[in-house]
Amino acid sequence: MFGIGMPEMCIILAILLIVVGPGKLPQLGQALGSSLRNFKKAATEEPVKLPEQ
Repeated sequence: MFGIGMPEMCIILAILLIVVGPGKLPQLGQALGSSLRNFKKAATEEPVKLPEQ
């Protein structure tokens, strides 16, 4: 996955804990997950055709 191993993931998680704080981390994860879900859904949907004027 993008060449990121376990040590790099631990460092990123530690930086996130310092910057965001442990209280806001679940909310950040939930927002990131829903954003990715919406992006995947939009990428796989059929394009909406606008009516011609």
